[in-house]
Amino acid sequence: MSSPQSLPDERQPLSDVLVIDLSRLVSGNVLTHVLADLGASVVKVESPERGDDLRAWQRQGVSTYWMEYSRNKDSVALDLRSDDGMASLRSLIARADILVENFRPGTLEKMGLGYDALQRLNPKLIVVRISGWGQTGPFAKKGGFGSLIEAMSGFAAMNGHADRPPVLPPFSLADSVAGLHGSTAALAALHRQRANPSPTVQEIDLSLFEPLFSMLGPQASEFQLTGQATQRSGSRSPTHAPRNVYATRDGRWVALSAGMAGTLQRLFAGIGQPDALKDERFATHEARLANIDALDDLIQGHLSTLTLAEALVFFEERDITAGEVCDIEDLLQHPYIQERELLLDTPTPDGRTVSVHAVPFKINGARPPVRRPAPALGQDNDKWLKDR
Repeated sequence: MSSPQSLPDERQPLSDVLVIDLSRLVSGNVLTHVLADLGASVVKVESPERGDDLRAWQRQGVSTYWMEYSRNKDSVALDLRSDDGMASLRSLIARADILVENFRPGTLEKMGLGYDALQRLNPKLIVVRISGWGQTGPFAKKGGFGSLIEAMSGFAAMNGHADRPPVLPPFSLADSVAGLHGSTAALAALHRQRANPSPTVQEIDLSLFEPLFSMLGPQASEFQLTGQATQRSGSRSPTHAPRNVYATRDGRWVALSAGMAGTLQRLFAGIGQPDALKDERFATHEARLANIDALDDLIQGHLSTLTLAEALVFFEERDITAGEVCDIEDLLQHPYIQERELLLDTPTPDGRTVSVHAVPFKINGARPPVRRPAPALGQDNDKWLKDR
């Protein structure tokens, strides 16, 4: 399972960190996925009846999302409605460095695991509490799946084409962004905790809404300054031009972003318009944004005469920041993916083989390894509960 040139286990950055994961579906699984890939021992606590709901997201009988986000983790099946199950959970928490949950606010307290109880159990603990809207405020008790957050955060309103409805993303954007922010916050809190001679439980209040809202950039300040909200503009950018996707002669697509003057001059020269920057419609940054239709028509007119292969050569020869629009079928055979070894063959429980992502970075030239595939439900009960 390890990728070539991977870090040995003893050099994993988080090899001395124990994480207990009570979360379900995407946000918490992404958070602990990052920690597990960095070497942390992640114990996924699941319902004995059906496990994490992520297991039910299947294609042709394979839990693809579970395989992707739960590799490098252990699975412990506990009935948390029973006294014995809760006793086992408390035993795990007493040893842990980080606890992750994404119940509705107040649920942890109803389970007898509020702040004071955790402080008595393990004062060194970091608790990451994920919810749709945060632990406080007018929406604290409101359900908050990612689709609702993607709509209310402002993302959908600015995503898509002006003459069409707002567009939600085709993947778990809000949950994924929250998970990434949560992993950073958890590690920052752990760093501080380990330097504290008198530790107390550290609680991280992580909503799905706030990380995505912050990722949308200066929407608030720009509206206050201009009185205008960012409008849907397809693949165009509100900050620079040209930036769009363009069709090639053979029905493929390329993406181009050439907002810098030098790149734009090389582009204009390549399409047979070397004096276009002297045209008042294209001479300045502001003018190009104001005349974006004419600019896109000029570029599209040339790219329509080229096949995808010819267009890629055209961009490469002129050092223009552009490339093909790829789908996953393209990427599975793409030399970049293959040379960087970004996908790993992984066995499915029924004996088939599928690909999962490698850890998406290297440390001193080596990737943290995928040490084991995603676990079966309750696979590691004996390992973690044998001392009880």
